[in-house]
Amino acid sequence: MRRERRTGRGAAYCGQVGREDLDDWARYWRSPDGHLEAMHAHFRGHVYHRHSHDTYSFGVTETGAQAFSCRGAGHVSAAGMVMAFNPDDPHDGHTATANGFTYRMIHIQPGLLTDVLADMTGRPAGPPLFTAPVIDDAAFGAALRRLHGSLTGPASPLEQAERLTTVAGIAARHAASPRRPGPALLTPRDGAAAADRVRAFLHDCYATQVTLADVAAVAGCSRFAAYRAFRVHYGLSPSDYQRQLRLRAARRALAGGAAVADVAAAAGFADQAHLTRWFRRCYGITPGAYRTADRVR
Repeated sequence: MRRERRTGRGAAYCGQVGREDLDDWARYWRSPDGHLEAMHAHFRGHVYHRHSHDTYSFGVTETGAQAFSCRGAGHVSAAGMVMAFNPDDPHDGHTATANGFTYRMIHIQPGLLTDVLADMTGRPAGPPLFTAPVIDDAAFGAALRRLHGSLTGPASPLEQAERLTTVAGIAARHAASPRRPGPALLTPRDGAAAADRVRAFLHDCYATQVTLADVAAVAGCSRFAAYRAFRVHYGLSPSDYQRQLRLRAARRALAGGAAVADVAAAAGFADQAHLTRWFRRCYGITPGAYRTADRVR
């Protein structure tokens, strides 16, 4: 029997399913440039053969526990813990509980991770080395889950880049020679000016796809410095602010009677469901209910 699971934008998983692992499932996503990959899986019967990746691989266990051997020792990652593999780290894996384990894994090309760390520190960054295959850090696990969600679900490139930066910053604290974020900070005046330029830019192109590199170019500083300055002065990340602008535009269009699907596309949302989810989160009602509010008695 052959089973296929699909998720996100074109991601797919195909695998042979035996009688011993009918409860097993996996979903896979890959970025168009191949620099990032994400997996969400539950395994009870599947056993990983010893293997390695050419990427940095960070996994957060959600339920159950996974046992594996790596660097000459055995390890167990329980719920909430993070697994950290360097490129070419041989490891295997199997469930450590009767009901299996569920986890999310993100693979990051080494060049991408070092580029992000270099941007955060303001100086060239060498490849980090993680000496502990299992890390008990709730903030690290939460950041990985948020990044995974933005990669596999509807999210802007700007939001994805912001969450990758957060993961890289936390990961660096657990490296053998951590490169903590420490760029030359902007002065308050320069930071305010940079934030204002980014704000004007977002107002001009809120419905289009914007990257963190675009924000940095407008701000005239590094990506991390631009992100930090904007948060300091406006209380939101650039991606959150852009989403607010999209929601406001959607409210205006819906109040004018425009169709929800048309509004979602025009405001820059991935689809109608994406608009509905965020509209309800922020305003407490669905776009359809808001659209017909003046006709409800």
